[in-house]
Amino acid sequence: MSEVLSQSTFIASVHFNSDGLVPTIAQDAESGEVLMLAWMNAQTLAETLRTGQLTYWSRSRRERWRKGETSGHTQELVEARIDCDGDTLLFRVRQTGAACHTGERSCFYRHLAAPVSKVTGEP
Repeated sequence: MSEVLSQSTFIASVHFNSDGLVPTIAQDAESGEVLMLAWMNAQTLAETLRTGQLTYWSRSRRERWRKGETSGHTQELVEARIDCDGDTLLFRVRQTGAACHTGERSCFYRHLAAPVSKVTGEP
């Protein structure tokens, strides 16, 4: 089941943490690949919804940053979703260029060499 929300209801449904932030996942709208996780505050969320360009809050620099503003590796909003608890956002995007600051397509390019065995609990 899918519930469609108005923009004002969507924004009102967001539960920001004690720092005024909410974790935000960017996912490729076509492939479903998870590209990155970043943070938004109320202002960057409103800017994202207003402009259709993903804009985040940098916890290390303590400032807003629009994805691709300096690199050209932009994220265009296709769909905005909120989880059942209202404490995580998922944005389906059209990614231009790399999503990761390392130049990789996704920030999740590293993986465990051998998954844990379901039977023994060992690699």
